[in-house]
Amino acid sequence: MRFLDKLLNCFNVLSIDTEFPGFLRNTPRNAPAVESYNDLKFNVDCTHLIQLGITLSDKEGKISYTFEFNFSDFDLKKDLHAGDSIQLLKDSGLDFDKIRKDGIPRCVFAPRFLEVLSKHRENLKWVTFHGLYDIAYLVKIFTNDALPPTAEAFSGVAALFFQSVFDIKVVAGYCQGLQGLKLGLSKLARILNVKRHGGAHHAGSDSLLTAAVFAEMKNRYELEESAFDGFLYGMDSRIERKPAEIMMLQYMQPLMIPQPLLVPTQFHHPLALSYYVPA
Repeated sequence: MRFLDKLLNCFNVLSIDTEFPGFLRNTPRNAPAVESYNDLKFNVDCTHLIQLGITLSDKEGKISYTFEFNFSDFDLKKDLHAGDSIQLLKDSGLDFDKIRKDGIPRCVFAPRFLEVLSKHRENLKWVTFHGLYDIAYLVKIFTNDALPPTAEAFSGVAALFFQSVFDIKVVAGYCQGLQGLKLGLSKLARILNVKRHGGAHHAGSDSLLTAAVFAEMKNRYELEESAFDGFLYGMDSRIERKPAEIMMLQYMQPLMIPQPLLVPTQFHHPLALSYYVPA
């Protein structure tokens, strides 16, 4: 976290991806907005985040480091999950026994991450691909609570943590040659001739590819970033910037409640930093 704190002084764009146990409820295409949010809330509230990938870059698109955090909270033997999603992650190389044994407890990660973010809050830009669930899981661990009851309330809470957030699946819909295409992240990368490093369905690799794709899109297209800021694919409510005096620190205290025994004296978790990509 000290290293991440230092890097954010120069590399303030955080491209993120998450891996989670799948969808307990599948939302029908063209479902009403209320139903879509209710399904999102049910899925996120009932499951645990497995991985968080973060790739740092600067405003010019130069990539610094990629972090992959693995969380020990998910217990494959006890927790709700979608079997096909778990099998996909297993086939992609995730070792759930190792993550359970050596991963980081959410209650250890969240307050330290929030403390770092609070120092840089006004300067951070977040980038996702089809990132509604990515943002929702982070809101859940940041608040240590269930998601808010409505999409509008969710957007308000998310705005406390994400001052500027872009979903490149939304942006792609306004780029010449990309409109109307059924785009996943890997397909979009192939169209833009962006090479993947690492394996698909690993949060670190996917966050790195997200960062590289966003940089290439900015290079190819004249993007007016303010037009896309705060819009997540699949949600109508915009995440709008909150006044500076409303700080995310108000949410740090509940996350510090767990027993001190859960907090290790050293932070050399084997799966905390799975790999890095040097500049």
